[in-house]
Amino acid sequence: MTQKYEHLKEIIASYERLIVAFSGGVDSSFLLKTAYDVLGSNALAITVSTPYIATWEINDARRVAQEIGVSHLVMKKPWIDAIRHNPENRCYLCKHALFSSLGSFATEHNFSAIAEGSNVDDILEYRPGRVALGELGIKTPLLDAGLSKKEIRALSQELGLSTWDKPSYACLLTRFAYDKPIAEGALMMVSEAEAYMIAQGYPQMRVRYEEGLARIEMPQNEAIRLLNDSHLNEVTEHLKSLGFLHVTLDLEGYRHGSVAESLSILEKV
Repeated sequence: MTQKYEHLKEIIASYERLIVAFSGGVDSSFLLKTAYDVLGSNALAITVSTPYIATWEINDARRVAQEIGVSHLVMKKPWIDAIRHNPENRCYLCKHALFSSLGSFATEHNFSAIAEGSNVDDILEYRPGRVALGELGIKTPLLDAGLSKKEIRALSQELGLSTWDKPSYACLLTRFAYDKPIAEGALMMVSEAEAYMIAQGYPQMRVRYEEGLARIEMPQNEAIRLLNDSHLNEVTEHLKSLGFLHVTLDLEGYRHGSVAESLSILEKV
């Protein structure tokens, strides 16, 4: 692992002036910390803020960048019209648009490269957004150094990063079914519901939106804890106060790609 880390630093040093696409998650935080250690003021963090990124995530990115001590910009972008109906290729369309904006910024301000936090585990999953990154020449130093998520978490802990055990998150569009228009009010409901659940001590979960119904996914041991929690009714009533008509708990637990699972089931019917 030490050899991989040294290799990562060599890769980053070759960029000279680098923009890190920074979400505040485990991978991008580790990448940013390493970039700042290697390049100093020649490393810049940019977080893209869109209507479908939770406000608490943007605020957390600000906090982590401040902890690291690196220069940090938040670039606000409006809705991308092509993804307002949540198409299956939304990730490709979104990544292409947002990283194109970063590319324009990099050219204007004389940065030689843009990097993001993909690692070797990511190539095992279907991620159409990575196609866009390849088309735009975005660097993937963690992947190029052969680092896995487990190794990144371990190195992050050694470096004293507060994000080392942070659960993974994805944009709010992943909480909605494909090919349906997304109302900004519904996005806000999901964002506020998840922020509330995190504040209640349930950091790894998703609140899926299904026609006014909140379907909570969380690890099964956490679901058991929630069901035994004296605040269960309070949780239910709070989510209803946000606008949900019903609140349900998914007995299959937290898992990636459950929206795609639902699509596959419907196609078979």
